[in-house]
Amino acid sequence: MNQRAGYYRTVVAGGAALALTVFLSGCGGGADTGGEDTIHVLVYGDAANKVEKEVVATFNRTSDVKVVLDTIPGADYQAKLQTIIRSKQAPDVFFNWGGGSIKPFVDAGLLLPLDPLIAKDPDLKSKFLPSVFNSAVVDGTSYGIPMRGTQPVLLFNNGKVLEKAGVEPPQTWEDLLQAVEALKDEGVTPIALGGGDRWPTLMWFEYLYDRIAGPELFQRALDGDKEVWASPDSRKALGMIRELVDAGAFGTNYDSVKFTDQGSPTLLATGRAGFELMGSWEYSTQQDAHPEFAKNDLGYSAFPAVGGGKGDRANLVGNTNNFYSVLKKTEHPEAVAEFLKLMYSDRFVTAQLGIGNLPTTTNTEGLLDTAASPEFAKFQYDMVKKAPAFQLSWDQAYPQSAATAMYQALQQFFNGSMDEDAFIKAMQALPTS
Repeated sequence: MNQRAGYYRTVVAGGAALALTVFLSGCGGGADTGGEDTIHVLVYGDAANKVEKEVVATFNRTSDVKVVLDTIPGADYQAKLQTIIRSKQAPDVFFNWGGGSIKPFVDAGLLLPLDPLIAKDPDLKSKFLPSVFNSAVVDGTSYGIPMRGTQPVLLFNNGKVLEKAGVEPPQTWEDLLQAVEALKDEGVTPIALGGGDRWPTLMWFEYLYDRIAGPELFQRALDGDKEVWASPDSRKALGMIRELVDAGAFGTNYDSVKFTDQGSPTLLATGRAGFELMGSWEYSTQQDAHPEFAKNDLGYSAFPAVGGGKGDRANLVGNTNNFYSVLKKTEHPEAVAEFLKLMYSDRFVTAQLGIGNLPTTTNTEGLLDTAASPEFAKFQYDMVKKAPAFQLSWDQAYPQSAATAMYQALQQFFNGSMDEDAFIKAMQALPTS
């Protein structure tokens, strides 16, 4: 769940005939989009595209082989990618989340192993934090180069709303429940939720399972141990989710609200909600749509601790990064390698920091003061650096074939149309390979 965002997502319109919004690199380069000497780079369409367009323009100024930037706006980017990647319209390079999001393409023999390119230019690997780079290593072979930035999920808030209600960012689960009541008393929806997209709902499950059971439960499930979903820790997490929903934390219309059409971010920015649990791209989203709010009143904190839980409060969930992977069919692997070098350049890092993203390059720490909000950048960097565990979003860790059933179970349990036992059975039925 585009930057699942990974999560980084925006709503998709269309059907089997995929319509691409094509951004030509006209900001400097004059690429012929129909010529043979082009590389098509497919990315998730959202506010971060401004940086991708700048990088393409930089590349095209000096390269004989030109890059054409294509975007798919949409929450189910990956599902649409499944269609296009096997067609004549398949890109040379495409945006992904590593892990389970690319394994089917590796298994199908569609991706170019990057180890030979790395052997020629070791910086394609050594310039990135190893824990992040390895997220796109499949069966011992490298298939992705990090791009954009790491995307931990944070609890964002409207500082003005919280101050009026006498609420502080919650340190514990009990603090959060008390904040819900205080915000309800002010006539404010305590927590904005884009339940219509379904993947924002997933974040609540990911964190509560981590805080109660630790990251081991999900890893065991991913490894094929289906019984963990029926464990006492799993049931405790489900009970706490039910408690929060029943307390009115998300109001009553959350399933008709979306993040991808600016619904839930606008609730937060306009003071109609106090909190939103969202990936770090919330900052760039608000900066783009509500710049004054992003500058003056957008707050953030870690997900609260759960007393008696096995998971460390410093644990994170979200996306370790986004990646560029390369298709074997590309006719310009050398030019692709040159393009990928830009992903660790100072210029790239500075541009990403400028929109609130946090690249995972070895030169990032020295450039944090150039960020749009140095305070936010340093907060994220410190969290990622110190996190004992950083769990990849469930919908990216599981194979794509599991996504629809997973989303359905999450949504139905959340809105009360599926009970605990049915949810457990649904999760046990998910394919893990």
